[in-house]
Amino acid sequence: MGCLPVPSLFLLGFGIGYAVDGASGALWGAGLGLGLGLIGVGWMIRLMRGRR
Repeated sequence: MGCLPVPSLFLLGFGIGYAVDGASGALWGAGLGLGLGLIGVGWMIRLMRGRR
């Protein structure tokens, strides 16, 4: 479950980008979605491990 944000945000960003600006927007949207997904995974891991 920890890596679920990566593919879901990747696909969401791709879809929104494609709807807004076609193929070029899909590329930018997928990149932003992938980046946000990786940040989300890091955030979830940090929350699960707790602060030390």
